[in-house]
Amino acid sequence: MKQVIVARADIGMGEGKLAAQVAHASLQAYEEAAPPDQREWKGGGQKKVVLQANSESDLFELADTARVEGVPNAIIRDAGHTQLEPGTVTALAVGPAPEDAVDTVTGDLQLY
Repeated sequence: MKQVIVARADIGMGEGKLAAQVAHASLQAYEEAAPPDQREWKGGGQKKVVLQANSESDLFELADTARVEGVPNAIIRDAGHTQLEPGTVTALAVGPAPEDAVDTVTGDLQLY
């Protein structure tokens, strides 16, 4: 079991903003997962990988693929209190789910 968080590299988030957006995405997608998958992922060390995308449209395409594959996912929009405009799409979490299912969605992306 693993979870991948895909963060946008094209909007210039600072390190703290990036960390917050990744955390929001991770938690929201975890809440979307089925309870058995939640328990297995949580009990197995909560494996996470952070990858990068270069646009908002990339995140939505990945989210669509995740939905088709039945993999829990969550798109994150920033509230706009600090660095970004309100509603800016910043990240997508995919999983927790079996590794092969997550890799079907995100396997071609690079590390952040």
